Amino acid sequence: MRRLAARGAAGDAGEVAAPAADSSDSAQGRSPSSWRLIDLCAVWDAGVYLPSAAWNGASSGVARRRLNEAERLSSVREAQLKRLKVTRPRVLGSRERGRVPRMARQPPPPWVHAAFLLCLLSLGGAIEIPMDPSIQNELTQPPTITKQSVKDHIVDPRDNILIECEAKGNPAPSFHWTRNSRFFNIAKDPRVSMRRRSGTLVIDFRSGGRPEEYEGEYQCFARNKFGTALSNRIRLQVSKSPLWPKENLDPVVVQEGAPLTLQCNPPPGLPSPVIFWMSSSMEPITQDKRVSQGHNGDLYFSNVMLQDMQTDYSCNARFHFTHTIQQKNPFTLKVLTNHPYNDSSLRNHPDMYSARGVAERTPSFMYPQGTASSQMVLRGMDLLLECIASGVPTPDIAWYKKGGDLPSDKAKFENFNKALRITNVSEEDSGEYFCLASNKMGSIRHTISVRVKAAPYWLDEPKNLILAPGEDGRLVCRANGNPKPTVQWMVNGEPLQSAPPNPNREVAGDTIIFRDTQISSRAVYQCNTSNEHGYLLANAFVSVLDVPPRMLSPRNQLIRVILYNRTRLDCPFFGSPIPTLRWFKNGQGSNLDGGNYHVYENGSLEIKMIRKEDQGIYTCVATNILGKAENQVRLEVKDPTRIYRMPEDQVAKRGTTVQLECRVKHDPSLKLTVSWLKDDEPLYIGNRMKKEDDSLTIFGVAERDQGSYTCVASTELDQDLAKAYLTVLADQATPTNRLAALPKGRPDRPRDLELTDLAERSVRLTWIPGDDNNSPITDYVVQFEEDQFQPGVWHDHSKYPGSVNSAVLRLSPYVNYQFRVIAVNEVGSSHPSLPSERYRTSGAPPESNPGDVKGEGTRKNNMEITWTPMNATSAFGPNLRYIVKWRRRETREAWNNVTVWGSRYVVGQTPVYVPYEIRVQAENDFGKGPEPESVIGYSGEDYPRAAPTEVKVRVMNSTAISLQWNRVYPDTVQGQLREYRAYYWRESSLLKNLWVSQKRQQASFPGDRLRGVVSRLFPYSNYKLEMVVVNGRGDGPRSETKEFTTPEGVPSAPRRFRVRQPNLETINLEWDHPEHPNGIMTGYTLKYVAFNGTKVGKQIVENFSPNQTKFTVQRTDPVSRYRFTLSARTQVGSGEAVTEESPAPPNEATPTAAYTNNQADIATQGWFIGLMCAIALLVLILLIVCFIKRSRGGKYPVREKKDVPLGPEDPKEEDGSFDYSDEDNKPLQGSQTSLDGTIKQQESDDSLVDYGEGGEGQFNEDGSFIGQYTVKKDKEETEGNESSEATSPVNAIYSLA
Repeated sequence: MRRLAARGAAGDAGEVAAPAADSSDSAQGRSPSSWRLIDLCAVWDAGVYLPSAAWNGASSGVARRRLNEAERLSSVREAQLKRLKVTRPRVLGSRERGRVPRMARQPPPPWVHAAFLLCLLSLGGAIEIPMDPSIQNELTQPPTITKQSVKDHIVDPRDNILIECEAKGNPAPSFHWTRNSRFFNIAKDPRVSMRRRSGTLVIDFRSGGRPEEYEGEYQCFARNKFGTALSNRIRLQVSKSPLWPKENLDPVVVQEGAPLTLQCNPPPGLPSPVIFWMSSSMEPITQDKRVSQGHNGDLYFSNVMLQDMQTDYSCNARFHFTHTIQQKNPFTLKVLTNHPYNDSSLRNHPDMYSARGVAERTPSFMYPQGTASSQMVLRGMDLLLECIASGVPTPDIAWYKKGGDLPSDKAKFENFNKALRITNVSEEDSGEYFCLASNKMGSIRHTISVRVKAAPYWLDEPKNLILAPGEDGRLVCRANGNPKPTVQWMVNGEPLQSAPPNPNREVAGDTIIFRDTQISSRAVYQCNTSNEHGYLLANAFVSVLDVPPRMLSPRNQLIRVILYNRTRLDCPFFGSPIPTLRWFKNGQGSNLDGGNYHVYENGSLEIKMIRKEDQGIYTCVATNILGKAENQVRLEVKDPTRIYRMPEDQVAKRGTTVQLECRVKHDPSLKLTVSWLKDDEPLYIGNRMKKEDDSLTIFGVAERDQGSYTCVASTELDQDLAKAYLTVLADQATPTNRLAALPKGRPDRPRDLELTDLAERSVRLTWIPGDDNNSPITDYVVQFEEDQFQPGVWHDHSKYPGSVNSAVLRLSPYVNYQFRVIAVNEVGSSHPSLPSERYRTSGAPPESNPGDVKGEGTRKNNMEITWTPMNATSAFGPNLRYIVKWRRRETREAWNNVTVWGSRYVVGQTPVYVPYEIRVQAENDFGKGPEPESVIGYSGEDYPRAAPTEVKVRVMNSTAISLQWNRVYPDTVQGQLREYRAYYWRESSLLKNLWVSQKRQQASFPGDRLRGVVSRLFPYSNYKLEMVVVNGRGDGPRSETKEFTTPEGVPSAPRRFRVRQPNLETINLEWDHPEHPNGIMTGYTLKYVAFNGTKVGKQIVENFSPNQTKFTVQRTDPVSRYRFTLSARTQVGSGEAVTEESPAPPNEATPTAAYTNNQADIATQGWFIGLMCAIALLVLILLIVCFIKRSRGGKYPVREKKDVPLGPEDPKEEDGSFDYSDEDNKPLQGSQTSLDGTIKQQESDDSLVDYGEGGEGQFNEDGSFIGQYTVKKDKEETEGNESSEATSPVNAIYSLA
């Protein structure tokens, strides 16, 4: 609006020449319109108005004023002052948009006054004092009121009175008060005191006194040598809760159905009491549409019913401060009725009034009276409109606004629709509202005219103004209200008219203009704006400061940002005059602004898109005529977090296993966290799920697992998301036909591919699905092949659901396409279809350029430029080639260029490690690709030429040292400084005859650092150390060798601590000396304790000499086990301890760790292995002998036994031969039961006579006669074997043999 008005004023006067809005203007935040605004603030030179030279005139005027001031400064400041630009910051880091020119001696044309006022509006704000306590405490500052009591301050008469007034300033302000516009002498009243370091008044009544005596209007004054600030006028009132007047109330007689109002008339209290109605028995009065309490506290009956006289009615007033409730004498009702019986059944009668003989009446208003009324409300307050009507039946109330709708966002209905409340009233809520009361007998309306007035409210509240010497500024006090408020200015509490004249100050209505301010201009100004409904009082001080630049943020901040993101580097600063701010990178080059950089008015540097070459150290420099200050910010660029293999949608059967992949690539210097969401809620990983770094596995999938799964890969800087949907299929019913039970297989290949709808960048592909082989097809994968760059290689083009067989494919220019389709089901993928016919798209210039462009030196005098070549779908035409351009950075020299058909080019004869701007642009026969962005590359590095100097070693403890060194000059690094590196080695140990390894070790300190820590050293040793500088090529020369000695430390743990228990009375302990004594050993400490389950005995401590490595413990309890803790000692203290436990008793189910270790030790011994092998060999020999005996079939001496019956008591011969008798085939003792339930008898009385018939004689292999074994015997033997083999261990061995 302001700029439009300014342009209109300029148009009235004719064309005004404006400076061009060049790049420097944009950098300072100006626009062409703001330049026009500045031109309107023209100056007069020698009485002649020069509109076209307005800016130059303003510049010269300001320069003259500043040169006058500079005469009082040193010659150095004068030189700096002459170089200052006209535009300077006006707020913290902001730019000034205009200045108030000095008035000319000749009056200007009339239109210029309007332009001049608009120019005043363009004045920027003043200097802002930062909240930094160190700056706040250093700078002088006029007083500012920070806390005060409310304007209408009501206090409890039972408490002491507190009137708050607190202020800040430097120096700290003093306080005094006025009461009723007269000085309030606190010292003369013993009850009144003022809090220390505060202006808060405390009036104490513990020793007596009446609070009412102190009522009145109070105002606080806070003063120091720079000005006086005022509080609001605080009206102090004492809360009052007067008693209800005594009165005797006669019974109220009323006819049933008639309206009734019971008046409350509460005593006037401060603040007004809260009214509510109850019975004398303290039961609340039930309110509804018929009976309700009005806003004035009266109780209204729209119509009286007989049941209303069942109780009495008492008005109660609750007072806020005293927390007391006063009760009015109750009203008693006497209802005259034509139906004397109060039949409760009539209450729910559909026509209750007719049933009780009550005549029906049209509505009439009980409150407010008549058909129209008016109401005034203040802006910002709540508007309450009320309509209470009588009638039979009880009327309904509805609310309307004439000419519009009720404000739905602010209006709400209360008290059974009898009241309309509109909150936070504004001017548009004024107008006419009406309420409509209606029942079945008719309706009536009441119109309420609402007028909205307003106490003063701020449009532009004056703010503190902090200026530098010679600067201009303004205080604006703009308020609105109804009626329009008046504005009164005061300075230090006195009317501005009576203040001493100030030539640098001019009052223009609601604005005070300051020109060429000096130190003497400091003061506190008060703006008081008031009308009949209230007032506003604001304090604003004018302070003049002369402060050199200071940085407000911590020094050397580290900011990490993700590649290709936008970031902002903040550099908060302060100074007066407000400094100018410039940014530099890596301590060299010109001011950063423009291109990929943008400097905001507050000094922040925005990098629009972060690239790798943007990493480095950025320096911001703030400068004014008093000096300069700088700060550095180190920017690190991190690779983005990307999910390169995302989870895919899956369909799974219930009970199967599903795996969702989520493979992530991230910056290795950032900590990666991978989490999962299910249906956008955190996923609980139960025992059926397994979360790994790159996948989520769900075992035994159930229906509740169906849903969307989101993989969230996040670091402390960024995150990436990927979502997949899991569908769970229910169990299918048992197949009812033979076809449903057929095995499932991969689908057959699609066929008959056809290309239609041929277009320049698209084509429609249609195919016929093959047989799904009893498993529905879930997806189709379309692949393509081109015959130019990679003939014969098929690439995935797109993927489509299994329900479609036609798709529109998006194509790239100049590609000779051939397509094929693969069908997928849950079993697997089909064979690819036969290829389609070929289709070549027309060519076009490239729409992109190659990516991953780099420039790196492979030798010290070259730079190899490489890039990722473009594929066939991005070439867009024949003869794809690359235009490679390069030039030295920041030299503005002409570009060197060459056309390359490959993916690399080497630039030769380059200086060592120089930055180059590199561009690689794609080109084909149809044209060039888009203009590429510049990439910063560097030529080759050479070895550093200098070593760190002034290397200082400080021993921190027995295992660590701190290093400090002076950095090398940047030109000696000859490359990118990767790190400072310390090489160190252990020369010897302070212990005699201890061999040490002198292997060189290294510690790296990345970046341009000046100190570091080397840790994990061996104590009690002599070390040597050298420092080098490392760049991308390698190490530079070594610094001078530094020697240092580490102090004594604690030893490492004793080695091979063994616990053995040869018997139940003793336990033997053995150990070896520590591998690293780290000092002079003073002994060993053994602590052991007996334990049995959860019971633990008293700990015993034993100390041994440094040469002792054995100890025997006498057990006092053969049941308990022992836990031993052993550590070695030096003079520094005890070292790392080792703990073992005694073996567990044989009856314990779970062996302890020590027992298991012992068993493992025995199992690895050679003698134990040999013993086990011997036992195995003996068992094998016994099995072979048993097999041979079994196969020979019961050999015995027939000559001696052929006439003697065999008995069970003679199983063996004296010569040791085995007698194969029936004893072996008998059932076990205990009578084994056969299948038919009988018990087989032992046939021990059989003889050869029983078998003499019915069979032919046979001979054994050796000629022995065995003819007595006939078929009967064989059968019985077979039965005996069947009944005994299952339980006989001997037979089990035979069966194995």
